[in-house]
Amino acid sequence: MTPPASLSPAQLDQLSINTLRLLAVDAVQKANSGHPGAPLGCAPIAYLLFHKLMKHNPANAKWADRDRFVLSNGHASALLYSVLHLTGYKLTLDDLKSFRQWHSITPGHPESTDTEGVEVTTGPLGQGIAMSVGLAVAEKHLAAVYNKPGHEIVDHYTYSLCGDGDLMEGISHEAASLAGTLGLGKLTWLYDDNLISLDGPTELSFTEDVLKRFEAYHWHVQIVEDGNDLAAIEAAIEAAKAETTRPSFIAVRTVIGYGSPKAGTNAVHGEALGPDNVKATKKFFGFPEDQSFYVPEEAAANWAQAGVKGAAEEADWNKLFEAYAKEFPELAAQFKRTFAGELKAGFEKAIPTFPIEKKVATRNAGQVVMNAVANDVPELFGGAADLTASTKTIFKPGANFHIDPAGRNVFFGVREFAMCAAVNGMAKHGGLIPFGSTFFTFSDYAKSAIRMAALMKSHSLFIFTHDSIGLGEDGPTHQPIEQLTMLRAIPHLTDYRPADANETAAAWRLALERNEPAFMALSRQDLPIIDTAKIDVYGGVSKGAYILEDAASPKVILIGTGSEVWFCVDAKKLLEAEGIAARVVSFPSWELFEKQSDEYKSSVLPADVPKFAVEAGSPIAWGKWVGSTGDVLGIDHFGASAPGPIVYEKLGFTGANIAARAKKLIK
Repeated sequence: MTPPASLSPAQLDQLSINTLRLLAVDAVQKANSGHPGAPLGCAPIAYLLFHKLMKHNPANAKWADRDRFVLSNGHASALLYSVLHLTGYKLTLDDLKSFRQWHSITPGHPESTDTEGVEVTTGPLGQGIAMSVGLAVAEKHLAAVYNKPGHEIVDHYTYSLCGDGDLMEGISHEAASLAGTLGLGKLTWLYDDNLISLDGPTELSFTEDVLKRFEAYHWHVQIVEDGNDLAAIEAAIEAAKAETTRPSFIAVRTVIGYGSPKAGTNAVHGEALGPDNVKATKKFFGFPEDQSFYVPEEAAANWAQAGVKGAAEEADWNKLFEAYAKEFPELAAQFKRTFAGELKAGFEKAIPTFPIEKKVATRNAGQVVMNAVANDVPELFGGAADLTASTKTIFKPGANFHIDPAGRNVFFGVREFAMCAAVNGMAKHGGLIPFGSTFFTFSDYAKSAIRMAALMKSHSLFIFTHDSIGLGEDGPTHQPIEQLTMLRAIPHLTDYRPADANETAAAWRLALERNEPAFMALSRQDLPIIDTAKIDVYGGVSKGAYILEDAASPKVILIGTGSEVWFCVDAKKLLEAEGIAARVVSFPSWELFEKQSDEYKSSVLPADVPKFAVEAGSPIAWGKWVGSTGDVLGIDHFGASAPGPIVYEKLGFTGANIAARAKKLIK
């Protein structure tokens, strides 16, 4: 389809941009809910990216080598949905008319699980730009792993549109600092610099010199003084692409709500314009005032060129990949497998079994497992927030990504929130199974990113160590109490708190196999080992909870997670010495146990046997499993600074105390 010759190129550009603007305005107005200001101001940026500059194919939103676009100021979702419709993604005019409605694919903020063409779910400000860092990290690493001279099969850019709110959020500082340190030359942030925030002019709360800030982060910095100057915006983006050693930051001075009677004010930020103002806005742009969702034929034809261009680009890439596959068949097969989210057949054979003779901390067991599978799971990639020596999440030997992009060890620095958001970006990029690691109590810093992983159902892994009061001397500031309950409350997030090294191995295998977000809570202290010759540990962990030690006709069931399982084992011995039969249940994953059949759950936790749960954390949610006749030994206060065994003892985590309290349940 060739654009009509009746309009000059400049006129056609402007018509296409205004069509985009007014589709977004109509979507917001029909819903009587949303944010028209940013779409009106930022439409020229979106037009240049999606129509001319980005490499993408609307007919195949999952093309591996496409450029990635992240709308970090996700409240401007009507802009993105309108772009996706106009360029030919699977989003119809009727979908735009269903903006923010029940079961529509155009929800209030972009969600990658709902809408084809949305790379990541954005909404909480700052996380989109942080995830764009992860997308760019993934591109840089995969390019180093797969590209060969003349066969550059990974060669794309990541763009993110952000606003003042994104840059005010603390995560933006973490993410920008990390991106500058890593030299992500194919990452560009376009800043909607409109001088207005929700409460009013940005001078109320945001007066820093943003350009100097990004220069200090080692970014390539530019400013475009007029957000309607297509030539200037395009030149800035091309200059950003030419800068290969630094990420780029482009501040574009826009007018929020451009063309509307509310232009330049906070009144246009977060509510529909209203019928009269919509008409006035359409009049400003020369569009029919009483016609909604109007797409001029010339604009439709022009926008459709993005699909033609993208199809040709992907066809060229397919030829490139075909030649690559002939030259490097093993790498090509690995590339296809990892982007399909499939694991190498038989990878689990590399996972070790730990002998019972020596106690092992589950954090140490985790390091052994991830290194054991490193060759068979080359897509496993990540690091820690300046804690690799403590969390043990490092490949040995293994290169530092910062020095060698093919390296698999990422040193995120003390940036827990940005680390976890970047992990989400890497996971959504494809081709990787990424992980980030820190102490469990610091999951508080990253909770929102962990929640976003669950919302996106991304294969993001979060490895937390120092999982309890058992870490000892660092004291209450570092001893997690409420974190297990907090993270277990997140839907679609799988929890693993293994009791020993072999449960840890099983947890790692499941975390790799299940292609879903998960976290592990691992111990600092050494723990006994479950004998796999007697117990199917992997089978047990895969069901979330299982019988670790049993007795004929048990009078009480002792339930433990992680380190506390072993106190239950001690208590069982004391009860048996008194002639009281007890069952010990290891309960490493609430999420997995919840998914089991009622029959299986009843076989492990029969209703007619009293239950006593033991966990060094908040007891508030355990009633679900112990019932009204059961009891819980938990912690509803903060811990203490002392050697781990002393802290456990002083807080009642001993076999004797558990046995004594369990006996009170027996009638």
